[in-house]
Amino acid sequence: MKESEKPFEKSPRDVEPLAEAPPLEVQRAQEERLLKAWKTPQGWRYWSAVNNSEVGMWYTGAAFAFFLFGGILALLMRTQLAVPENDFVSADTYNQLFTLHGSVMMFLFAVPLFEAFAIFVLPEMLGARDLPFPRLSAYGFWSFVLGGVFVCGSIFFNAAPQGGWFMYPPLATQYQPGIGNDIWLLGLSFIELASIAAAVEIIVGVLKTRPPGMRINLIPLYGWYILVVAVMVLFAFPPLIAGDILFELERMLDWPFFDVARGGDPVLWQHLFWIFGHPEVYIIFLPSIALVAMIVPTFARTPMVGYSWIVLAAVGTGFLSFGLWVHHMFTTGLPGVSLGFFSAASVAVAIPTGVQIFCFIATLLAGRVVRSTPMLFVLGGLVIFVLGGLTGVMVALVPFNMQAHDSYFIVAHLHYVLIGGAVFPVLAAFYYFFPRVNGKKLSDRLGKVAFWLIFTGFNVTFFPMHLSGLQGLPRRIFTYPADAGFDGLNLISTVGAFILAAGVAVFAWDVIRPRKKQPYAERNPWGAGTLEWLTQMPGKPWGTRSIPEIDGRYPLWDQPNLMRDVDEGRFYLPDAEEGKRETIISTTIDAQPSQCLRVPGPTFLAFFAAMFTGGVFIFATFHWWWPTVISGLLALGTILLWLWTGTAIIPEKGEKDVGLGLTLPLYASGSKSVGWWAMLITMVGDMTAYAGLVFGYFFYWTVHEDFPPDPSPGPGLFWPLVAGVLLLSAWLLTVWARYWNRRDRAGGFYGALVTAIALALAGGLALFAGPWLTGLDPTRHVYPAIVWVLVLWTLVHVAIGVIMQLYCMARRWAGKLSARHDIDIINVRLYWHFMAITALVTIAVIAGFPLIA
Repeated sequence: MKESEKPFEKSPRDVEPLAEAPPLEVQRAQEERLLKAWKTPQGWRYWSAVNNSEVGMWYTGAAFAFFLFGGILALLMRTQLAVPENDFVSADTYNQLFTLHGSVMMFLFAVPLFEAFAIFVLPEMLGARDLPFPRLSAYGFWSFVLGGVFVCGSIFFNAAPQGGWFMYPPLATQYQPGIGNDIWLLGLSFIELASIAAAVEIIVGVLKTRPPGMRINLIPLYGWYILVVAVMVLFAFPPLIAGDILFELERMLDWPFFDVARGGDPVLWQHLFWIFGHPEVYIIFLPSIALVAMIVPTFARTPMVGYSWIVLAAVGTGFLSFGLWVHHMFTTGLPGVSLGFFSAASVAVAIPTGVQIFCFIATLLAGRVVRSTPMLFVLGGLVIFVLGGLTGVMVALVPFNMQAHDSYFIVAHLHYVLIGGAVFPVLAAFYYFFPRVNGKKLSDRLGKVAFWLIFTGFNVTFFPMHLSGLQGLPRRIFTYPADAGFDGLNLISTVGAFILAAGVAVFAWDVIRPRKKQPYAERNPWGAGTLEWLTQMPGKPWGTRSIPEIDGRYPLWDQPNLMRDVDEGRFYLPDAEEGKRETIISTTIDAQPSQCLRVPGPTFLAFFAAMFTGGVFIFATFHWWWPTVISGLLALGTILLWLWTGTAIIPEKGEKDVGLGLTLPLYASGSKSVGWWAMLITMVGDMTAYAGLVFGYFFYWTVHEDFPPDPSPGPGLFWPLVAGVLLLSAWLLTVWARYWNRRDRAGGFYGALVTAIALALAGGLALFAGPWLTGLDPTRHVYPAIVWVLVLWTLVHVAIGVIMQLYCMARRWAGKLSARHDIDIINVRLYWHFMAITALVTIAVIAGFPLIA
């Protein structure tokens, strides 16, 4: 195996493994205790598992099942379009098919699959036993499945959404009155919450669960890509959630956010949707390229060329992607300056993308490439993606975009980018990582058959769409006239679609076929250099036998005997003496060990929390308000029970010897705690959604000459100012409660929190009184509607803050919160920092801005 030409110098803080292995009897006893602590539940309790290997496998399987469902919908569409004036399906059914096809592929396959892969492979790649919040991963999975089944199942009752996966108003708000669009809005909003939950897990996992020695410049490229993408999810999904809130309020309560007659503007939805939608393309693309970045060095037998350039390019791609959303809105009548800026940005994003592609090519040229099925899919995907990127540069140019917009040329471009940039790398990853599922490889012979069918079928399907689009075939039509000249190209595309489907069927059979007689693969069957291939064949539930100390980017290549040393327990945490599930938490930059984290084990609480949370969205879709309320209360109770029994547990001792002479604390709070990081990241996402609502307020101001409209009374100044004083006082008292708790003054702690709760409730009432007492009717005009949205958003967060304060009081009373063990109050204080910002911004916007507008 070729090592890097310039091996990394060991840091003075790096340590060596034990010089001698423990006796075999000791090793066996350690393995038995580890196996007992990390044992996967059996029977019906299997579905209570929360460890990453199981949840990641479920997640991946469910996402792929939705992919197959979306593919079947596509085949039905292509059958309808095979010949002109076809009546295979009706116009309404076709609208449901293409709406669900796009929604499934975007929301239920592409994004969830990257999170599923990350949950499955990331802990072992980082040398960790598990991610820091395994129950959160399980909650996200069950939420994803419930939301996906709810949305997809609607088509079997002729109730599926019909407005397209982009759901443009006013078509979707005023002219499609059924519940289909509500199913799309509420079902996918639920799924978006699951995606944000997974993003929180991934960010904290990459930053805090790396093994000792894996400094930030040694993180595997997959880890860098996934970190960038998780941060993108944190800033891309919340604006869509904000748009969903406005959209559903218009459909449910007739608040006119997109009704032009009452001051609304449907272009706001396009802004909020595409602020999410274009970054989502790269949220899909970058994790797939991350898989390529792991596969290429393995089969080139050399470290990746240009590691630093790739990291910078990934970060640059993520950053630039948020400046491209108007790329989808060139035909909406925007000013020429805006068109020029966003056109230039759309072209500029090709630069970091090209850097990554050329680094892959350089690595292949620098190494000795080994032919394999994963590499076949990688190379095929790169070819298709580059072709899609070239058409992307074309549609980034405004004059061409004006001509090709809403034609089949855009359909072809989109699929070349997404299937080449995402599906082919994912299929390569299936063949590459499958031995980690059950210790056995997929078939090379079937893999090659699947590849050529998929590659050929894809190009036969989508290349003709470029031509039909340039000839004028519009997208989103269910049929076309016989004399329009589109017959031959559409028939070719339909034949190609079935060839593509045959390839996917071969691949699916390869995955699910029986393997009882097939021998297990050898250890590290591809000869890779990264830590996930420390796994045994078949793998053990503990992930890694002992947590290693890392000296390079490809430890299995750079560190002799690493696999032996890990297996013999010569590194950290080789045992589970107390029968607990444990992993190491490290510092974000230097990966110095800072805590021995105990992660929770199997539970059905995550399942029930997801079901009850999903019930809120599902029952609200049908306007069943009492079941909605009951389900919400059950969800709240289940989540509180989950937090009470599974987080911030006070250990039986303060420190633990984790091996190699290192002793680490078992409890940490503040910025040293993974819980603090999770709260910080969650609130950043929450504030991003709030910023989307504030953006809506000022968007209306820019498109109206009189906003707020005269003589609108507005919420006034008095009540919002009173609310501001009361809510800021509640925030300060929450900060003061943490001060008294740290000094172990129970009276001061309880007094501060009781007063803070009273002030918070009073502040919420005062904030509500502003628009209520001034008679702002949210159905009359968009101004009172957007004011009420900002007020209600703030009130919901006040209510959550009060629940958190009550929770801290209960924890202190029960002895689960003390002066030393204070994670809960510190995290609640952090929440209230963001709550104070929200209150101040809301009051400044609804009460202060009208004075200067």
